[in-house]
Amino acid sequence: YTTLFRSMKKIIYMTMSFIMATLMAMPVQAQNVIEGEVVEPQDDTEVTDSTMLDSLAADTLKLPWPESVQVGIGKLLESKMFETSQVGIMVWDMDADSCIYKHNERQLMRPASTMKLLTAITALDKLGGSYQFKTQLKYTGTIEDGVLTGDVYCVGGMDPRFNSDDLTAFVNSLKDMGVDTIRGNVYADRSMKDAALLGEGWCWDDDNPVLSPLVFSRKDIFMDRFLAKLKDAGIEYEEMYASSKTCPANAFTICTRFHTMDQVLHKMMKESDNLYAECMYYQIAASTGNRPASAKSARNVERQLINKLGLDASRYRLADGSGLSLYNYLSAELEVMMLRYAFRNDNIKQHLIHSLPIAGVDGTLKKRMKSGSVHGNVKAKTGTLTGIISLAGYCTAANGHELCFSIINNGIMHGSNARHFADKVCNLLCQP
Repeated sequence: YTTLFRSMKKIIYMTMSFIMATLMAMPVQAQNVIEGEVVEPQDDTEVTDSTMLDSLAADTLKLPWPESVQVGIGKLLESKMFETSQVGIMVWDMDADSCIYKHNERQLMRPASTMKLLTAITALDKLGGSYQFKTQLKYTGTIEDGVLTGDVYCVGGMDPRFNSDDLTAFVNSLKDMGVDTIRGNVYADRSMKDAALLGEGWCWDDDNPVLSPLVFSRKDIFMDRFLAKLKDAGIEYEEMYASSKTCPANAFTICTRFHTMDQVLHKMMKESDNLYAECMYYQIAASTGNRPASAKSARNVERQLINKLGLDASRYRLADGSGLSLYNYLSAELEVMMLRYAFRNDNIKQHLIHSLPIAGVDGTLKKRMKSGSVHGNVKAKTGTLTGIISLAGYCTAANGHELCFSIINNGIMHGSNARHFADKVCNLLCQP
């Protein structure tokens, strides 16, 4: 028996050693762990938690819609992530015109770039989809024998898309008029807006755009490039530098370059471009007729729309058009009510929806929600700042109902966790 026991013990030991060696040889995916919670990789690579989604699907499979959504989101909110962070959620069924889910929907939070939804909807409501962003070249005086005796003005209209082709068109227009000499000054007319080059509450170390009515290649170098272009074209001018002056009302127009509302909206929303959003913001401000245009004027227009929706504008803090400011405080409810208003107004809806990133297809959602019922279905604006992750937009449920939603996370240490949470919420909204 002793010999048999020793043989069995040896066999068991060898078997266990083989199993342990095999397990140690298997590749293991590295994971970060925080407060007992697995944190997704921080390189923003899409990770689909299929186990959780399958579990949620099984739990909600027998429930009628929208109870399945309500139960599913409730389970997602059990994540340990929300022990140290906050989230506000609201989902609205636009076919039934009723709220199907809400959680901290009136909690004031920093929205990050979903603030651009407020800017876009207000601009479309106030200015219309046919609005144009214009930059003009004008002059005073006379033109005779190739000499323009008078002054030339570059009149800024905060067009973020003004490019080399537009600058070339300015210079060619002068040449087409036979001008080869400017006997006078070349002025920059920046009177459209106030002198502030940065927004309220912007962090000094963010990549902040320059808020000038005359920008070229995203920088305040418009006049330097224009004067250099004049020189290259052989057009002489007396002054070696350009100063600022408001163009007289009786000046003659040489050339007008413009870009459409849709062109600006596309980059502003798809790529979450802050400069484009701020240029849109000051178009809203200029529409009030107050010169120079200011952020205060734009905020007043936004507040008027918020009150029109039946909400109290005094309950929110509005600071800028892009969402860069740390002074912005909105709620999921406000964003949803804005989205609902836009959807019910065709003159806003078509321009807005076509500008939003599409899940798994383009823009800032290109690498998210790349499969399943959310792919190509969710059209929403993303928001990302330190500690803030947000998502707000539209999707179609499996029953054909059109939904709008807002998810705002604040106090987030690892952005990928909050992004995956929002993606899972969208899966619940769209899953069959």
